[in-house]
Amino acid sequence: MRTERRHTRRDFLGIAASGWACAVCGGANAQTLRYDLKAVEIAPQSYAVFGAQEYFTFQNGGNIVNTAFFAVPDGVVVVDTGPSRRYGEAFQELIASTLPGRKVVRIFNTHHHPDHFFGNQVFDRGLIAAPQTIIDNIEADSVAFADNLYRLLGDWMRGTEPVAPSLAVDTDQEDVGGRSLSYLRLAGHTSADFALRDDATGVLYAGDLAFLDRAPTTPHADLDVWRASLRTLLATDRGVLLPGHGPADEKNDAIVQTLDYLDWLDETLRDAVQKGLTMTEAMVTPIPDRFATLGVVRSEFERSVVHLFERFEDELYESVPVAE
Repeated sequence: MRTERRHTRRDFLGIAASGWACAVCGGANAQTLRYDLKAVEIAPQSYAVFGAQEYFTFQNGGNIVNTAFFAVPDGVVVVDTGPSRRYGEAFQELIASTLPGRKVVRIFNTHHHPDHFFGNQVFDRGLIAAPQTIIDNIEADSVAFADNLYRLLGDWMRGTEPVAPSLAVDTDQEDVGGRSLSYLRLAGHTSADFALRDDATGVLYAGDLAFLDRAPTTPHADLDVWRASLRTLLATDRGVLLPGHGPADEKNDAIVQTLDYLDWLDETLRDAVQKGLTMTEAMVTPIPDRFATLGVVRSEFERSVVHLFERFEDELYESVPVAE
C-alpha cells in the first residue's frame, strides 16, 4: 500500500475536526467501548445502520456515518464499513444476527473518508471493491487519516489499520451474488465518489454525495462537479435513497436539499470574495432559515469557508506579481 500523503498534517487536522456528518440512530457506549449498532430495514431485506448527527468525539466513538447491508440470493452485500476496527467487528456481528447463515459476498466503499472504510480490515480484502480512483485516494491519504482519528477517538481506534479495497469497479452494471447491481462512478464530494443501486429493490446507496437534515461537508469538495453528480442521481430511476449521512429518503429530499445548500454556499462565498470580505468576515454570514435546522450547520459553514474561500479568490481574481 502506498503511504505518501497528498495533504499536510494541518490540512488533515482541519478535516478530522470537521467530522463527516450524519443522522441519529445507534451510538457508542464510552464506558464499555462497544458500539450499540441497530439495523433498520429500509426495503425488503435491506438494512441501514444510522450514525449520530455529531462530529468525531470520544463519546460517540466516531460512529457518525450511515453503513448498510442487504441480502442477495447467494449472501450479503455491504456498503461502507465504519470508522474503526471495533465498529467493523460490531457491524459483522449485526449482519450475522440480522441475516443468519448468509456469507458476505461483496463489500463496497463509497469514497475515501475514514468513517466509511476504516472497518474494512475485519472483512476479506479480496471482497472489498471501489472504483480505482477511490482505491488510490485511500492508499494515499489513509495514514494521515488514521493519525488524526487515533488522536480524536483514542482507544476506540485500538488495533485499527487502514485497508484499501482490492477490487476495482470499472463497469456500470454487475451481477453480485445472483443480484444485478448498477454503478454510478461520480465525483464532487471528493475527487471520486461511488453510488450503487440494488436493481431488485431499487434502493440507491448514495454515499456522501447526498446529505439529509445535516450540513454537507466540503474538505475535498468541487461544488460544480458535486452538483452535476447530484443531477445525475436525481435522474436515476430508484426507490429509497440512503444518503451517507441522514435518514433514508423515499422522495427527492436528500438530493434537493443538498443541491440547494451547495448552490447557496457557492453564491454566498462568491459574493463574499467579490465584496472583498476576509474569511473571518465571511464566516459570520447569516444562515438562511431553510437551513437553520440542519445538523451542525454553523460549524460546517465556517469550515467550508476555510476549505473553499481561497479557491474562489483564485478563480475570481487574477494573480498580481509582487516585486521583491
